[in-house]
Amino acid sequence: MTDTKVTPLDAAAIEVLKTITTATLTTILLKKGLRNVWIRGGMPLRPGQERVVGPAFTFRFVPAREDLATPASWGSPISTRAAIEAMPEGAFAVIDAMGVADAGVFGDILCARMVKRGAVGLVTDGVVRDLDGVLGTNLPVWSRGAAAPPSVAGLTFVGWEETIGCGGVCVIPGDTIVADKDGAVVIPAAYLGEILEEAPEQERLEGWIVNEVENGEKLPGLYPMNEATRARYDAWRKDA
Repeated sequence: MTDTKVTPLDAAAIEVLKTITTATLTTILLKKGLRNVWIRGGMPLRPGQERVVGPAFTFRFVPAREDLATPASWGSPISTRAAIEAMPEGAFAVIDAMGVADAGVFGDILCARMVKRGAVGLVTDGVVRDLDGVLGTNLPVWSRGAAAPPSVAGLTFVGWEETIGCGGVCVIPGDTIVADKDGAVVIPAAYLGEILEEAPEQERLEGWIVNEVENGEKLPGLYPMNEATRARYDAWRKDA
């Protein structure tokens, strides 16, 4: 098990992670024994979406129950509206919709309010609604797509800032979310410090390998590296 000391996700950490692809992050986490960190179904709603980083703020839905999942529930103390007002600036909303794809968890009004609250993004294993309006808010969204029906057509909202499962991944409030064109990855809080130390070097290494491939190098001995290739890389890095 890794060191349990938690590294804060400060501005410097965010800037580092904005330079790291989710593909690189999954590789590093896999080497640490964490195979299940990519949120299934959470793909960018807008083509060309830039990478976004933030601490997870969780929302949890369960299957709809007719006496609970009603339009009147939107005004209750336990509602998505109340949860949004509890979000701190810089938070990344992670919404457990159980993969339901025929009821939109958030629409344009809720997304617009999240932007005003300073949220940096939203990822869900479900869908959103009011697609044009959501895109118009410029809130970065990762989801399965869009559907016209509201959340209460298929889901009941039950709470926020608790451990959830989103796209088959366990997400705990305060975990770090990094999302880009390949989807969204969860970095457990206890691993953040190691990732910040190792990820920039992994990106540098893979960039060098790509350059070697473009120069005609064959893959055996290059990727993964043998000792001779490692020596060439170390010499390059020393002179770089």
